[in-house]
Amino acid sequence: MLALTPIFVFLIVYLATSIVAGDFYAMPITLAFVVASAYSIILLKGKKLEERIDIFSKGAMNTTTMLMIWIFVFAGMFAHTAKAMGAIDSLVGLLLNILPSQAVPVSMFIAACLVSMSVGTSVGTIVTLVPLAAGLAESIGMPTGVMTAIVVGGAYFGDNLSFISDTTIVATTSQGCKMNDKFKVNIFIALPAAIICGIVYFVMGFNYASASNIPDVNWWTVLPYMLVIITALCGVNVLQVLALGVVASFAISITACDMPMLDWCKAAGDGILGMGELIIVVLLASGIMEIIRYKGGIKFIVDNMLKRVGTKRGAEFASMFFIWIVNLCTANNTITLITTSGVIKQVADKMHLDPRRTASIMDTSSCIIQGVLPYGAQMLMASTLVSLSPLEILPNLYYIYVLAFVLVLSILFQYPRRYTRLG
Repeated sequence: MLALTPIFVFLIVYLATSIVAGDFYAMPITLAFVVASAYSIILLKGKKLEERIDIFSKGAMNTTTMLMIWIFVFAGMFAHTAKAMGAIDSLVGLLLNILPSQAVPVSMFIAACLVSMSVGTSVGTIVTLVPLAAGLAESIGMPTGVMTAIVVGGAYFGDNLSFISDTTIVATTSQGCKMNDKFKVNIFIALPAAIICGIVYFVMGFNYASASNIPDVNWWTVLPYMLVIITALCGVNVLQVLALGVVASFAISITACDMPMLDWCKAAGDGILGMGELIIVVLLASGIMEIIRYKGGIKFIVDNMLKRVGTKRGAEFASMFFIWIVNLCTANNTITLITTSGVIKQVADKMHLDPRRTASIMDTSSCIIQGVLPYGAQMLMASTLVSLSPLEILPNLYYIYVLAFVLVLSILFQYPRRYTRLG
């Protein structure tokens, strides 16, 4: 039990300060992890300081962590350079031109799904599309809170399925499965929820006027997104996928968009720097988890979970609730998966769960709970951009609620069957 205290130290430092300040982002999460890291090193009594740091560092710099970091770097480069050359506006304009004018709500939902799936971040999708969605909502007479919720829901659909999403990267690498295999499982959960919501939004659109001020489409700028999606779906290594995307973004921005090379370089650099905090947190969290493992903390949790979990179905529900509880405390789905992945992997191995399904449940569970947190970064960002209270957006998050329902049914009825029979 003592081995688990670094997690509680992190939560106390992060949550206590945030509650006192009345702001869940007042305490930098990196500082909270530094304090917890220092405490975890002190916890290794009976060893020299150099030995303690060595144990921590070996956990922080393992091959899985380094793979995550390389992927984060390339993902940041691609997302920022594609946005800088106007690819997102073109994609939204393309969808609004293809679909009927009465289908503005479903168009924005599909746009948010595709954009977030391409860039791999719900926050980035919300920052980019919510202002446009608010303008469209005003032009057709739709409540801004409803249109904002449509974009937020679509952002989580793509974040959940994207090959370059932080949560996808953590879930698949920690559970030891390929991203395209996890996608094949995940699509059976996310797609039905998206189809149901898409139908609702399509019917909803007939209650409003036609859209105006549709963005122009530059077909060239859409190509990097298409290249990333197609190559990723074909099972190409994620680093190769991102490298192709970055190269395509560079070539098209210089040749077809007349974007100065230094501007492209600045966008790429900003993308890398934007991943800096996440990289630091990954390193510190991995080091902490190694000390917890070294001191027997993970074995303690696994043994206690297994005492209460006698079936595969029970293990999957336990994993889902475990993620929800931790995410409520951290308000960050990526950090939650980093923190819980070791324990869930141990339980999955002992209960002979398919790693593809486990990774899917992890990613989906984290997106669900993060989506309904009024103090989560995504909700705070969306509400700030449209000057609304999060409570005006939350009741309209149909996709998140339907996704949670489908996930529970998937675990309850062990669907899809082909991924529930391992062992």
